[in-house]
Amino acid sequence: MKRLFLFFLISYVITTITFVHAENVTPNPEILIDEMSAATNQLNYDGIFIYRHNKQIDTMRIIHKKNHNGDVYERLISLTGNAREIIREKDQVKYFFPENKIAIVEKNRLGQLISSYIPDPIQSISEFYNFDIVGDGRVAGLDAWIVNIKPTDRHRYGYQLWIDKKSKLLLKSKLKNFQGVTLEFIMFTQIHVLENIDDLLLKSSFSSHNFTWINNIINTANYENNSERKWSALWVPGGFSMSDHSKDPMPTSKIPVEHFIYTDGLASISIFVEKLSERHKKINSGATNFGGVNTYSTLSDGYQITAVGEVPKATVKLIADSVQSSH
Repeated sequence: MKRLFLFFLISYVITTITFVHAENVTPNPEILIDEMSAATNQLNYDGIFIYRHNKQIDTMRIIHKKNHNGDVYERLISLTGNAREIIREKDQVKYFFPENKIAIVEKNRLGQLISSYIPDPIQSISEFYNFDIVGDGRVAGLDAWIVNIKPTDRHRYGYQLWIDKKSKLLLKSKLKNFQGVTLEFIMFTQIHVLENIDDLLLKSSFSSHNFTWINNIINTANYENNSERKWSALWVPGGFSMSDHSKDPMPTSKIPVEHFIYTDGLASISIFVEKLSERHKKINSGATNFGGVNTYSTLSDGYQITAVGEVPKATVKLIADSVQSSH
């Protein structure tokens, strides 16, 4: 009997050690980030996180669902400050601003409402970033790997990610400049992976009848393009390529604004080209920032050129200044 007990005890210890060892084998950081991207897109989850930018801290709730057809639905709810919501239904996004009784509908181009979905394999951008697993930690009661993503040049930002060891979901992230200073901070305080999510949880809590709706989805074929200028950015950082190009109306005008999106697989940069009317000849040119998002505007022959992105201020300025047109 003692020998039998000793056999079971030894077997239990070996099994436990093997399990713990398997859980703590350091993975390849690039493969781990690809797994994070897949989990962000494919899993159903409901979580609460804090978002810090500049000196402001917001608390938000994210509900994400992917149905059996592969369609993605999300709802982002502000739990502090102004009561706002963002609803994603497949490739359409609705923004609700109850304090102004305004709702805006747009085409969704940037994937998830929280940027942790990377459509391309991470190896495709390894020339411009270095990836390292620097340890492990604990976030929202879950064990996580800590991954550093450092840029190889000064034209883009770095990231530090905490990725759940079990689900591979992103639990915490920091956006950092080239000196390592944190510009933005996201951290989940709780997150639950679910088998299914009731569709009612993905509906807005606001009555759509009380809102003025602005539809920013238009058919650009209605606009004559023959005599219009052809705009392009003559300089973007290495690794960035155009992922989308469209003409979107502004809420205050029926004239479409040309919109370019460039991405390197991690960071995205938007360029807006808007023809100014006589009464809008004067603009507020120069740089502004919101957390890690920098904006730079300039004037070119009666057009306002604006570059916006999660890249350094010098980068958006170089891009905006390089935008030129041809007839």
